[in-house]
Amino acid sequence: MNRGLILKFENLVQLHCACRQLHTLSYRKVYRTKWKPVQSSVYPIWSVHLYPQFWQTDKLISVALPHCRHLATKEEKKKNRKKLPLAKGEVEIRQKMTVEELARAMGKDIDHIYEALLYTDIDFNSLEPDSILYEDYIKLIVKKSGMKYKSAKLKEEKEKENTDAVKRPPADPAVLTPRPAVVTILGHVDHGKTTLLDSLRKTQVASMEAGGITQHIGAFLVHLPSGEKITFLDTPGHAAFSAMRARGTNVTDIVILVVAAEDGVMEQTIESIQHAKNAGVPLILAINKCDKPEADPERVKKELLAHDVICEEFGGDVQAVNISAIKGENLMVLAEATVALAEMLELKADSTGLVEGTVIESRKDKGKGPVTTAIIQRGTLRKGCILVAGKTWAKVRFMFDENGRAVDAASPGIPVEIMGWKEVPSAGDEILEVESEQRAHEVVAWRNYVEQQEKMKRDLEVIEAKQKEHRTEYEKKQQKLVHLTWRQRKAVLYKANKHLIFSKPKERTEIDKNVLSVIVKGDVDGSIEAILNILDSYDADNECKLDIIHFGMGDISETDVSLAEAFNGVVYGFSVKANETIKKLAAKKGIKIKLHNIIYQLIEDVKHELNSRLPPSVVENTIGEASVLDTFSVTVGKSKVPVAGCRVHKGQLDKKMKFKLIRRGDVIWKGSLSSLKHHKADVQIIKTGMDCGLSLDKDIEFNIGDEIICYEEKEVEQTTSWDPGF
Repeated sequence: MNRGLILKFENLVQLHCACRQLHTLSYRKVYRTKWKPVQSSVYPIWSVHLYPQFWQTDKLISVALPHCRHLATKEEKKKNRKKLPLAKGEVEIRQKMTVEELARAMGKDIDHIYEALLYTDIDFNSLEPDSILYEDYIKLIVKKSGMKYKSAKLKEEKEKENTDAVKRPPADPAVLTPRPAVVTILGHVDHGKTTLLDSLRKTQVASMEAGGITQHIGAFLVHLPSGEKITFLDTPGHAAFSAMRARGTNVTDIVILVVAAEDGVMEQTIESIQHAKNAGVPLILAINKCDKPEADPERVKKELLAHDVICEEFGGDVQAVNISAIKGENLMVLAEATVALAEMLELKADSTGLVEGTVIESRKDKGKGPVTTAIIQRGTLRKGCILVAGKTWAKVRFMFDENGRAVDAASPGIPVEIMGWKEVPSAGDEILEVESEQRAHEVVAWRNYVEQQEKMKRDLEVIEAKQKEHRTEYEKKQQKLVHLTWRQRKAVLYKANKHLIFSKPKERTEIDKNVLSVIVKGDVDGSIEAILNILDSYDADNECKLDIIHFGMGDISETDVSLAEAFNGVVYGFSVKANETIKKLAAKKGIKIKLHNIIYQLIEDVKHELNSRLPPSVVENTIGEASVLDTFSVTVGKSKVPVAGCRVHKGQLDKKMKFKLIRRGDVIWKGSLSSLKHHKADVQIIKTGMDCGLSLDKDIEFNIGDEIICYEEKEVEQTTSWDPGF
């Protein structure tokens, strides 16, 4: 067939296809044709289909118009629209989600949340993965991310039933029996409290105390020659142990106030008087060290008048006994006065039913585990009793007296050491006996729940206060941008926050090098409490931040060393040990372990460590002074250099040192000299009375009368301004 005829025939087919297309478009709803674009070719596709059929209409149309696409009708769009599942388009939100929780719910990373919050009034620098976001911010983030939100169904929490253990109602007076008096010995440090107790007990407690300073509460039962029993609490007199003294007065019946006859009333003496008044406990005054030549008991009595402690000879109700604890003088008189006062108080207790008591001291013993020293106030404690104290409980396994002898029972007023605690309770916690272990679990769970709720409430108050503060700052910033268009405003905000966009919260927070992280380990709960109370008084965070990252009872462990390594910290131990393995591990990791037996030495060590973390201060020492008498300039190359003609009137000018130019009392320049000459010769030193010419390392014009100061900078070690109070 002739090629020319074939081409004409193909053109006719093309025309026929175009007509078919127009016809099909008018009946689009009937045929529901759907066109798809096809790639064009150098050879006409229709040459293959020389005889198209009607059922190939859509193919022919797509050949005729290869670059056109079918425009679907509204009905087709509705029919073919795919419904996205809720998980892809909607985010289930609830109130107070954390950043991490929201990111997980949205299927995004945490950085996405930070970027969405960049131009809001939220405190971007303090944002952490566990930071709580309010509902407004949550909705804003979801909207910015092109998603929809729906509120999660709130689970109605039933109000928990109070399952706490409480004291029993007051006992019937008919069942009350006499009990030993609990006497607390208070007074200033080193006034002889422990020595007095030694003499009464015929023991040597004082010789075992580190540095001769009592650093724990000792509870002892003393048998007097008259047959009476008295429980004595020997409290520390050191300034650090105020909380221990307060605890001692809360469980006591009588306070013996020990005052040294030669020292008189001191700081802790006044504090002890206040503790006794707060507890409503009667006082007996023991004026100690009366055997010394400089002793003046009458002066002590008169000094106490200023603090409302009025002795009987001055018309008051406080018995005063002059004693010498070290020689044993008048101790029986003091004991009789104590017994007489106890009889007047008619001290009785109920020795039946569930036990009630108070934790005097607690510690973690290597062999015994958690151990507490307690005074029983009601009931009789026996082996197998289930006790609750604070947020822990115990099944009593063993009991010991103050001499370490095992006892089977402890009645009211008797101090006893208890083994069997699951955790170490805090000193001062109330001890209550419960019926079973299940009941103990209920009580502990309730107390943990209450503490958690209180913590959440406090955290919420802090968060709301911070949010209010940040919102105020945000509104102030927005006021400054009111006159700008939204585009200009966005540009300004972007420039201000550009450096924060791609950084994570931990990276955004500048790490302060001046931080001392400490781990505190102690032998008993009271010692740790005393140390922490002192460290809490630290008020020089602007100089060096003090961060207590961990504290606890027991010897130094591998965990303590690892924690100190993570925070570049120091481990402090008070009356505890670190075995050789731990010491070698610490030395290998470069961790300091500092052990002390006296509390003020530990605090002094902390101060020394703080001082070592402070950056040295730079001090300028003046070496010489000179006055500018004349000014001129010299040509060096193509430029003119200002030169000052000076005379040294104090010290000397040393070219190697630093210089400053002072004009009318203001420092104009600081730096080095570029040249120093005497009679046109370069020199290193110009002494007092000599003239010289000098030029600076910067082109600054001199004025007659300017002062040139030569000085050197020295680094001086800084000391912290923190005063722990002793």
